[in-house]
Amino acid sequence: MTSTTFDAFGLAEPLMRALSRLELVTPTPIQAQAIPHAVNGRDVLGVAQTGTGKTAAFALPVLHQLMQNGGKPTTRTARALILSPTRELAVQIGETIADLTKGTPISHATIFGGVSIRPQIQTLARGVDVLIATPGRLLDLMNQRSIDLRETHFLVLDEADRMLDMGFVRDVMKIVGQCPKERQSMLFSATMPKPIEDLSKKILTNPQKVSVTPEVVTVEKIAQSVFAVPQKAKKLWLIDFINTHETSRIVVFTRTKHGANRLTTDLEKAGIQSLAIHGNKSQSARQKALGAFQDGEIDVLVATDIVARGIHVDDISHVINFDLPEEPESYVHRIGRTARAGRSGEAIALVDPSERAKLKTIMKLTGIDLTPQPTDYVAPPSTGGRDSEDGPRRGHRGQPARTGRSRPKTDAGAGAGNGQRGPKKPRSANANGGGNGGDGAKRSANRPSGGRRRSTRGGERATANG
Repeated sequence: MTSTTFDAFGLAEPLMRALSRLELVTPTPIQAQAIPHAVNGRDVLGVAQTGTGKTAAFALPVLHQLMQNGGKPTTRTARALILSPTRELAVQIGETIADLTKGTPISHATIFGGVSIRPQIQTLARGVDVLIATPGRLLDLMNQRSIDLRETHFLVLDEADRMLDMGFVRDVMKIVGQCPKERQSMLFSATMPKPIEDLSKKILTNPQKVSVTPEVVTVEKIAQSVFAVPQKAKKLWLIDFINTHETSRIVVFTRTKHGANRLTTDLEKAGIQSLAIHGNKSQSARQKALGAFQDGEIDVLVATDIVARGIHVDDISHVINFDLPEEPESYVHRIGRTARAGRSGEAIALVDPSERAKLKTIMKLTGIDLTPQPTDYVAPPSTGGRDSEDGPRRGHRGQPARTGRSRPKTDAGAGAGNGQRGPKKPRSANANGGGNGGDGAKRSANRPSGGRRRSTRGGERATANG
């Protein structure tokens, strides 16, 4: 069953008013497939990525039934539970619930780790209609008897494959075991490997399966291209691209957290305002970075895969894969940050020769010819610094790594080219570091220099970098 408008679903009047206020008229394919079954109490198994509208696909039916059933939650209970693998995604789901329930008596709470547990205990003491939670923090609260799930009759698992990747399945099963057997359950996943199928059989009862395939999501709205760029020249390519192209917001994905931090520093040296977001950042720092990005105070967000699906920002014009991911499915998740809400977008991958095997697996998954386009970028001469993921590791703030033994004194430049480091050179007075991120590689005369920010939205960012 499909529908061209939300009117055909018979949703509660407060929800219809909310949809009108939010100017949402036409359901997305996953919403059109899932909502008719879910509002009638059927379990749902959904295969859909972020950016397809799946949050509303499970939120609207749950809220509809809570409004139709009436009643209030009792102390330390939740009438509906939505499990999210990451803090960022939990916050995004909470914001959607808040938009849909504005002006209604429906209450909700969002809980996750990395922040004080005391305010969460106090919130749950009153009971909530909808609880959005990450598995680890929810288990902590359950162990402290701060939440009782015996009255939770609606259960949603969002991004189940990410929960599997992050090792949350055992925690999820402990949580599910505390919910009533008589309940409505929905499970959504971007992919459906066998472990997720097995998990769905344990949680769902005779579910209706609905899906929006990855190929539909990636092909229709996203222009994809690949460029052959040596690993050590990638940051030069990126700086040049940002300085010479009209873009709105850019998300750059790196393979490691250290790589994200280092690339952010290089972009800042080139005069491009950016922030990094990854698992080692505190919750407040992650929210601050996302807020600055969403508000237009920065134009570039550098991220790792662990937080990829938690980035829900409209008007992302470009997703750049600075490093290809280890798993081809992660490529699809990454580029899904652009072309959201019916918009178009562009996804670019920078591929070093060592990454060709990964590129082949991505092409096999997506069915798209992503043959790399040649470029004239070459790796700069080695200066003994750490310019790529495979270079020698350096210490805090770019200082030499501690080896437990003293370094021999050498004349200036004596160690260049043989892996040894010469004496520390004085920092240049040029804040842009010559536009090359301080790696010693000179920029060719026909390449644009760094040092300017393309957008003036939101003014200067003085505090985001901490």
